[in-house]
Amino acid sequence: MKKPIVSLFLLACAVGSAWANDGGTETFKSPKQSLTLKSVLQKTLEQNPQLHQFDFQRQTLESLRETSQLKPGVEFGVDLENIAGSGNAQGENNAEITVALSSVIELGDKRQSRLSVMDARLERFKFEQQAQTLDILGEVTVRFIQTLGTQEELRLSKEAIKLAESFYKVVKKRAERGAASDAEVMRAKAQLVQSQVQELSLQQKLLRQQVALARFWGDTSRKDFELEGNLYAFGSDLSFDTLFEKVKRSPSLQVFASEMRLKQAEIRLAKTENQADFSWQLGVKRAQDSRDTSLTAGFSMPLFSESRNKSRVNAALAESNSVAYRRTDHLLALHEQVFNAFSQRQQHITVYRKLSEAVIPVLENALALTRDAYERGRLKYQDFIAAQQELLAAKKQLIESARSALINQVIIEQLTAESIADYGYSRKTHR
Repeated sequence: MKKPIVSLFLLACAVGSAWANDGGTETFKSPKQSLTLKSVLQKTLEQNPQLHQFDFQRQTLESLRETSQLKPGVEFGVDLENIAGSGNAQGENNAEITVALSSVIELGDKRQSRLSVMDARLERFKFEQQAQTLDILGEVTVRFIQTLGTQEELRLSKEAIKLAESFYKVVKKRAERGAASDAEVMRAKAQLVQSQVQELSLQQKLLRQQVALARFWGDTSRKDFELEGNLYAFGSDLSFDTLFEKVKRSPSLQVFASEMRLKQAEIRLAKTENQADFSWQLGVKRAQDSRDTSLTAGFSMPLFSESRNKSRVNAALAESNSVAYRRTDHLLALHEQVFNAFSQRQQHITVYRKLSEAVIPVLENALALTRDAYERGRLKYQDFIAAQQELLAAKKQLIESARSALINQVIIEQLTAESIADYGYSRKTHR
């Protein structure tokens, strides 16, 4: 793809440097291949088959433009008269042969109008390419976020296993002292196994998401990799009115502006047909019987061209008017989409902040107190289990809120074609 497209999306859709950063965020330390959002987008731009189809579409349009700027061709013709007849016209003695050149002189600036139409088509293609590139890379970014979220869920599952193992040891010690029943030991063991099963399930889910993500850059080798990024960096907040103003300048709406220019060019081209073209012919005629030669010339021009072309002009005008209404309808749909994404992003960020600042710290403290009380025999088995499950559920909700906030952020950036990410490197993580 051309560099302007790369720059456009790296600016617009990179949930970017704020959370797909150079390490130090919520990542796993292992020898696996590490991929940031920037590297994933770059690999997609360079290797995605769907994006490379644009090159061939552009070549097609450029070839059609070269054809449209050609002048009418010159034709060579031969006319034979008075041959293979009867009576005095038998044989070739009375034959007359005319060799002529003919062509058309275009009137009404048709050639320039054709070029204007093709230039408008190329311009519309440019914005369509940008809009479709944003769509594809937006989908890649969403897949990246979903996979990054699964990595966080897998980390949380490891934490759940450690809690289950620790709790199992506590219950066994109490059972050895006669302070807990064998049933509690078995339930604690079952909880540990369930935590391990959940980890296996998440590992398979992560593998499926990695395969789906690698598809965008044509990789079917199933290489083991991990994603590097901070799921909890949301960038800056902009007002909805500011975002919607950006939408009005986005490629998805520029497509309609370029299509309007295309329709206007098509109207001008249709109107040029009101002025008929001038056809001419110039040749040499030879009579076989007398061996004489003479020059021939002729011309022709269609009559009533304007009245016959009226319906074509009206059709082009109708198509032009429809573009304006389709643009208005599309703008209204974008208004709704951006507002929904804006509202949900704000909602999920609020939930995330409440969980991280007011809920999880309290539940972590409550779990520690509950464990101590259980070991002393002051609380029941169910109290410890409830405290543990509440903490894990809150941390899972934290991951879901962060993931949903970022996905809605990508939708906003995709629709506005501008980044709202904070380009500072946030390293705040949650354990």
